[in-house]
Amino acid sequence: MALHSAIKGKLVTVIGDEDTCVGFLLGGVGEINKSRNPNFMVVDKNTSVSEIEECFKRFVRRDDIDIILINQNVAEMIRHCIDSHSQPVPSVLEIPSKDHPYDASKDSILRRARGMFNPDDFK
Repeated sequence: MALHSAIKGKLVTVIGDEDTCVGFLLGGVGEINKSRNPNFMVVDKNTSVSEIEECFKRFVRRDDIDIILINQNVAEMIRHCIDSHSQPVPSVLEIPSKDHPYDASKDSILRRARGMFNPDDFK
């Protein structure tokens, strides 16, 4: 049993608009676990902030998830949850969507990384 779990890989999850989720699902990222819980959430104009928060928190608690991909515009809606997540795993990566380009100034992970390093060290 332990060998099986050591060999079994961890999941990438997606929280985003329909186009983003479909793209990753077509790439083979989608999975539904034994409890019938998917590793993705499609966010549309009718999705409440509390639903997004709950999904994010559920993904953070799952031990079979290593990476959470989230559209940056969706991340902005739950910024307090993302900023309070300080564990390295699962890693939270903010990605652009078709309708919302990536803005590095809003990315909390990038802001944290910049705070860890002195830019003069890389010259």
